[in-house]
Amino acid sequence: MLRTVRTALFLLAAALPLQAQSDAAVSKGIHDREVQWRTAVELATRFGVPLLEVDTHELADPDYAANPLNRCFFCKSELWRVLGAVAAERSFEYLLDGTNLDDLTEHRPGAAAGAAKRVHSPFVELGWTKTDVREAARELGLPTWDAPAAPCLSSRIQYGLSVTPGRLRQVERAEAVIRECGVVGDLRVRHLGELARVEVLPAERPWVEARWAEVSAKLRALGFAGAELDERGYRRGSLLPIAAGSAGA
Repeated sequence: MLRTVRTALFLLAAALPLQAQSDAAVSKGIHDREVQWRTAVELATRFGVPLLEVDTHELADPDYAANPLNRCFFCKSELWRVLGAVAAERSFEYLLDGTNLDDLTEHRPGAAAGAAKRVHSPFVELGWTKTDVREAARELGLPTWDAPAAPCLSSRIQYGLSVTPGRLRQVERAEAVIRECGVVGDLRVRHLGELARVEVLPAERPWVEARWAEVSAKLRALGFAGAELDERGYRRGSLLPIAAGSAGA
């Protein structure tokens, strides 16, 4: 899927004069940010690569909507179901994803769905890490080489709290509010039900603090009862300890 730095590399590879036919694909799932879809279209246009726009329907699956710890498995199952059908229709032999070596050490339940569909991960096969991917993208002139990580919006919602269109839009609009403060690096607005917890990199925290009264008012206007600026800053997987605590672990 063409949404991140790693998959943008696939797009550039597809633009090379290879003998094999290849297409890039971008989903318009409800949990995807609009800006990511626009970026995918712009990159495909720039490099002259055919771009397939596919619709996925994750929220139609009650297992996904319930937002369990393995939510990503149900998301990827839907994605590969849709792309598998496209591949079969177009007689494509392989499905590729952007998994790299670093991903193998993280909480990635969606990987099992890819394995079930025999999805190939070229970066793993090459032994590439996230740093290797970004460096290759920079050397090849991809404009998104230093873009912050962009997981789906559902990843911001506390596990066990159902994924709904309203909550997804709350998160998307809340993060847009934080970007207005000048934040360009990694950012998460964690949806904890009534509370919005903002995580930014330490270097960018002062920009948000300086406008916190305005920011918190805007977040409340989006439907949150309250908001907090996390003192620990941005960190990957910060909702996992909350889920473990609620389960008594």
